Amino acid sequence: MFTIGDFARHGRVSVRMLRHYDAIGLLRPAHVDPATGYRHYGAAQLARLNRVIALKDLGFTLRQVHSIVDERIGPEELRGMLRLRQAELAADMAAAAARLVQVEARLRSIEREGRMPTDDVVVKSIPAVRVAELTATAASFAPEDVGPVIGPLYEELFRRLEEAGIDPSGPGVAWYEDAPDGGGAILVHAAVQVAAPLRDGAVRVLDLPPVERAATIVHRGPMDAVLPTAQTLARWIDGHGHRSGGYPREVNLECPRDPDGWVTELQAPLDEA
Repeated sequence: MFTIGDFARHGRVSVRMLRHYDAIGLLRPAHVDPATGYRHYGAAQLARLNRVIALKDLGFTLRQVHSIVDERIGPEELRGMLRLRQAELAADMAAAAARLVQVEARLRSIEREGRMPTDDVVVKSIPAVRVAELTATAASFAPEDVGPVIGPLYEELFRRLEEAGIDPSGPGVAWYEDAPDGGGAILVHAAVQVAAPLRDGAVRVLDLPPVERAATIVHRGPMDAVLPTAQTLARWIDGHGHRSGGYPREVNLECPRDPDGWVTELQAPLDEA
């Protein structure tokens, strides 16, 4: 048997926590000395303590923890519950990290206010290009809505191209248009240049029309942080008396595994004044 202090050290918790767990009936001592009131614990109780701490650290309330451990759930079932909760927390962390990137992007846009870009933007014509594509709908054009849609689209697109024996002949090209139903939703087209014949099958192959005049700018880094670059382009278009002709295309010039190394050209079509 261990004193409460020894048990706390072996369990890597505080004595105060053990006293609280005793008070709420979550982890009772194996023995309490009737004369001194000193609590003693057995080594076998470390198993229950580990379950309690793991569940609490994964965000369960103490009431929920009490219910779970008292049901005497087996190790496999408990492991499954913990893995599920772990996946939920990982998703929450990823979403929080993405929000942080977007907040930083907004801050960079604010810092650039009042600056007129000069050498960053190039006006050029964009030739027609043949692409294979998959399409889905995003709730809006905001990075937090587009990102979760376009990533899986590209994964599925390249999987289908490999199955069909079609090799890309050029970079990826993402393009966008308003969804027919309106309401702010947009159609996300995840595409990649190919030399295959026009067809509809596992993937749709089509020719994107040329753009006579487009204002272009190069963005470096993940697309979650594209906002400052996109707004630099928008300020240039307005500041030079042009009118925007629709959503800019995104051409993936370099796309390594690390998104920090991505190089993407934004191509905003210009309407004739």
